[in-house]
Amino acid sequence: MSEKTLTRMDLSEAVFREVGLSRNESAQLVESVLQHMSDALASGETVKISSFGTFSVRDKSARVGRNPKTGDEVPISPRRVLTFRPSHLMKDRVAAGSKK
Repeated sequence: MSEKTLTRMDLSEAVFREVGLSRNESAQLVESVLQHMSDALASGETVKISSFGTFSVRDKSARVGRNPKTGDEVPISPRRVLTFRPSHLMKDRVAAGSKK
């Protein structure tokens, strides 16, 4: 398994190379897309990217959990969590490895 992490800079560099925008414009475009996605998720919308996957926000209710070390019951407060479901194409591509 590779230890490489894809960063914002990597994305803007790819846009720079493949689209032909300046480096500054590429970075702004990547930031704008990520900001739109973040805003949509923060407002409770679902973000679906074809052939990639779906990001959605889920409301989890309050529940009682346990401290595994002591066995004591601990209340877990209600919260919103971000979930990602990869598309079938993405699952197949990841399962195949680095083949293109």
